Amino acid sequence: MNTSQSPVVLAQQVPDDERVNTLPKHFGRNMQTVEQAIYTLMRGLAPDYRGAYWHFYELSNGGFYMAPQLDHLRMKVDTNGCDVQMTADAAGITVCLFAFSHLSFHVDDQDIVEHFHLLREFALQHSEASNIIAAID
Repeated sequence: MNTSQSPVVLAQQVPDDERVNTLPKHFGRNMQTVEQAIYTLMRGLAPDYRGAYWHFYELSNGGFYMAPQLDHLRMKVDTNGCDVQMTADAAGITVCLFAFSHLSFHVDDQDIVEHFHLLREFALQHSEASNIIAAID
């Protein structure tokens, strides 16, 4: 990926006292649907995941993702044969991309589609981009 052609997208963790407004800001009436899809998909994609506190991140391009407060997770995607160990941050990005993609076919909300593209732009610049892309491909 050539970052000289694309602006660098930065992530900033949402402070705890601002979390309550974050999902409504990004997903409006679909906030609970999005959040539930992310948790459900994580349970399906990470065999060792048993729950965790999740951090919220906003991106400089207007995007959003959330990631569990863990060290690493094994992500196993049966549909494409991907089986990789990644940081919880990369796993959160991966599962959010899955959720946004899945929901874009089932929920009539352009914000979800837009969030997929904004997060993918960030994912392509992430230090674990190759594992993230392998998982979602």
